[in-house]
Amino acid sequence: MTEHRKIIDVHAHVFPDKIADKAVGSIGEYYGVPMHGKGTASDLMESGSRINVSYYVVHSTATKVEQVKTINDFIAEQQRKNSCFIGFGTLHPDMEDVDEEVDRIISLGLKGIKLHPDFQDFCIDDERMMGIYEAVEKRLPVLLHMGDENKTSSSPKRLEKVLDRFPKLVVVAAHLGGYRMWKESMDCLVGRNVFFDTSSSLFWLDSSTAVSMIRKHGVNKVLFGSDYPMWSHEEELERFLNLALTKEEREFILWRNAARLLNLG
Repeated sequence: MTEHRKIIDVHAHVFPDKIADKAVGSIGEYYGVPMHGKGTASDLMESGSRINVSYYVVHSTATKVEQVKTINDFIAEQQRKNSCFIGFGTLHPDMEDVDEEVDRIISLGLKGIKLHPDFQDFCIDDERMMGIYEAVEKRLPVLLHMGDENKTSSSPKRLEKVLDRFPKLVVVAAHLGGYRMWKESMDCLVGRNVFFDTSSSLFWLDSSTAVSMIRKHGVNKVLFGSDYPMWSHEEELERFLNLALTKEEREFILWRNAARLLNLG
């Protein structure tokens, strides 16, 4: 754990200090798990510093249309204040000015889009989402929450349809393509032109299944993510290092693939 290594965390949530406690509590209540972080920028960096994280992809999700611009401004502000932050903006399926907000997101210097089908109440393959995918295709990568044991809105099958329709859309399918839906992810997404992140997966999957899934998908298409504040960085790195991967495979997942995706050089 103390070995010097490069790490890019591609999946971290941050909230304004005044609402962070409430936001973190709501997430923990929804998933029925104890939360390990406070959800603030300072606490994120303190957690990540214990494993020497170099960069964090930070984001939040708009559950209402009127939250979109406020959240994007907040994430952009956090990116300006913290050189280790790479901000992803948010959009909402019911907004009318998608192209205009995508232009504004880019002008703010944000590097991608985060969408959460379950919290934002849409299905990945809803027709009302097609305008959003069209607006960001070839412009920004999209980080999608994937999988829910009680819903199908974020299922791998639905993403498979979108990938067929938008072959140039750059997607990061969180949670190895489907939280608690990993068999469906294996059937529908493994091997496809889509990135996976490791967040909120390794505590559930046995190590041999995780390694098999990673290698079948392609080590060059897997990214390390903590899902802070749900888990601590030390826990997530320990779970990752317990996988029977080679040193080179670990390097690709911990930072090389993310550096390529995010044009970090």
